[in-house]
Amino acid sequence: MKTTTEILKAHKLTDEDYVKIKTILQREPNLVEIGIFSAMWSEHCSYKSSKKYLNGFPTKASWVIQGPGENAGVIDVGDGIAAVFKMESHNHPSFIEPFQGAATGVGGILRDVFTMGARPVANLNSLRFGRVWGGDKQAKHQRYLVRGVVHGIGHYGNCMGVPTIGGETFFDESYNGNILVNAFTLGLCKTDEIFYGRAEGIGNPVIYVGSKTGRDGLGGAVMASDSFTEENKSLRPTVQVGDPFAEKLLLEACLELFKSDYIVGIQDMGAAGLTSSSFEMAGRSGSGMKMHLDRIPAREDGMTPYEFMLSESQERMLICAKKGCEEQVLEIFRKWDLDAEVIGEVTDTGDMELFWHGEKVAQIPVAPVSEEAPILDRPIKEPAYLKDIKNCKFNFEIPDDNAILEKFLAHPEVSDKSWIYEQYDSMVQTNTIKSPGSLDASVIRIKENNKAIAMSSDCNPRYNFIDPKGGAAAAVMESGRNVAMSGARPLAITDCLNYGNPENPEVMWQFAKGCEGIKEACLKLNTPVVSGNVSLYNETDKIGVFPTPSIAMVGLNEDANKVLPSFFQKEGSAIYLLGDTKDEFGGSLYLKVLANKVCGELPEINYEKELKLWELVIEANKQDLLLSAKDINVGGVALALAKMSAKSGLGASITTGFDGSKFLFSESFSRALVEVKDEKAFEELAKTIGLSVKNIGKIGGNKLLIDERIDLSVAKICELYLNSFKKLIEQDL
Repeated sequence: MKTTTEILKAHKLTDEDYVKIKTILQREPNLVEIGIFSAMWSEHCSYKSSKKYLNGFPTKASWVIQGPGENAGVIDVGDGIAAVFKMESHNHPSFIEPFQGAATGVGGILRDVFTMGARPVANLNSLRFGRVWGGDKQAKHQRYLVRGVVHGIGHYGNCMGVPTIGGETFFDESYNGNILVNAFTLGLCKTDEIFYGRAEGIGNPVIYVGSKTGRDGLGGAVMASDSFTEENKSLRPTVQVGDPFAEKLLLEACLELFKSDYIVGIQDMGAAGLTSSSFEMAGRSGSGMKMHLDRIPAREDGMTPYEFMLSESQERMLICAKKGCEEQVLEIFRKWDLDAEVIGEVTDTGDMELFWHGEKVAQIPVAPVSEEAPILDRPIKEPAYLKDIKNCKFNFEIPDDNAILEKFLAHPEVSDKSWIYEQYDSMVQTNTIKSPGSLDASVIRIKENNKAIAMSSDCNPRYNFIDPKGGAAAAVMESGRNVAMSGARPLAITDCLNYGNPENPEVMWQFAKGCEGIKEACLKLNTPVVSGNVSLYNETDKIGVFPTPSIAMVGLNEDANKVLPSFFQKEGSAIYLLGDTKDEFGGSLYLKVLANKVCGELPEINYEKELKLWELVIEANKQDLLLSAKDINVGGVALALAKMSAKSGLGASITTGFDGSKFLFSESFSRALVEVKDEKAFEELAKTIGLSVKNIGKIGGNKLLIDERIDLSVAKICELYLNSFKKLIEQDL
């Protein structure tokens, strides 16, 4: 028999937590109750380490219908249509079992969106892996993880019939022990047909629907509240197993249900399964609930109340129906060949009462589980490494500019990821306008009103390592800039805040500063936060990941026929450089590739210039002055031009006028390249808006020529950019 101390340790609960639990219950808890408190007070469910810093995020705007606190955020995109979206992590499971971990991450975020009443119409992903180059065991394992994660994402999304239309992939040694798999889904619904996760109305039935419950995923939410060590790296029982075909049936059944007037609320069973879904639904309404766990459809024999409450089996929902409508609800799900059973009812007690074959096995007051969850004020301390890396000296051998650009184009962070995105169906549903590999934002058409939604997921972990506040702000700026380059106005973000061990004061300092950066940028750029997720303990053997606050921006283009491409369109067109280029190399690709350094000071952040850049491109596009637009970020002007050349097959002759060749690779913020139709009208518009622009050359020929320093054939650029990643990642096969 395990001692209380051993049980608490296994459930990641402290002695202080146990005292509080006994106070709430006014007695000793049993094992089922300990499991419930453990799940609900885990980092994943309670945000106990992060909540202090999440307060104060800007969450409101005239177009925001639902901000944080529900399954997903909702914004108004006009004509009675709402966009529902969220990003979430599945990091720990994907490191343990890459295929299932990534697949169920996609499944979970899809459910978060269609639970709100929306049909999912687009997926993105944000992926971080360790060092994939080299022939050693570490590199081979990372390549295996890449292949598994990509296969899992593609399998689930493709089976669901939801297009995966974009994303980002980043590689760095800091992710050797913890990869990051962040999944984003956006759906559409009518603004007057949004559903919420609430259970209210005394006597209303509580209905379980979806797949049967098994033992997979037990303790998954709790697992995400701990770092990896040599002892716990293979926690396969905590990884769920997904079935996208069951989820497709569940999606269609739910959408059919939403056309009726049978239900009060609906909630996805995600992390912590039936525990989190039931407590959240009752908690939002101040209700109580009775549930009979022996009525839950099981796919394994001998399951216990503890296992039913904490299983994270996939493709399941909890519904609060209107009394008298039970049979109609059950009939819909059974028609779609899904399990559906009435397992309880809403009460006015404020307690969660759980029964097993008529015997009460747990009784917990609902409100204290969420309202009295620990909110920790962990120690913070500025990382010592920041002083050491502040100054970066260029005391390394610098090759000629052609060689630098060739290195960049072949680098796994930069090179085209067609090996990844060709495994995703990006055109299903026939609304994709800008698909993966098109550069910058991805775009879908809204059939109902011929508008377009642009979306982009971005974060540069190197920037966040050298300046956690500025790096997080820069991620908001970058994602917004990508959206603006497509001609859409950025409207709102969802985030996934991936950090190391919060018990390390330096990590908590990074997290606190990252939240400050997001708050500041979203406020200045008028792009509120409508949903999100926090993932901590991304650490193995005391080595944490770079701070990685992934930001997904969503924006609206009023005319789907005016979506800007991001690469060259026409021979003879003029190319303009927008914004100011400075000697700014902190956290740059230049330093990483040439000197293997992540150091220096972040480029200057100027929100006024960023907004002017957005405004110029959006307005010029409305006036039909542009043919294409591409933001400048990693690798600077030279790399941005090379990407535009590779994707178009067209060369260009460029004269920047920069004072020194390294400026070609500067990563100054708030810059872009645009291909201009009407030069005079564009220059006048730029003057009106107050942004510096410069005509730097023309498109044409079969070479990219820059400042008599770079002379590369388009064929060479295409070979390096389009083929390098596939060769690297398939070398073990």
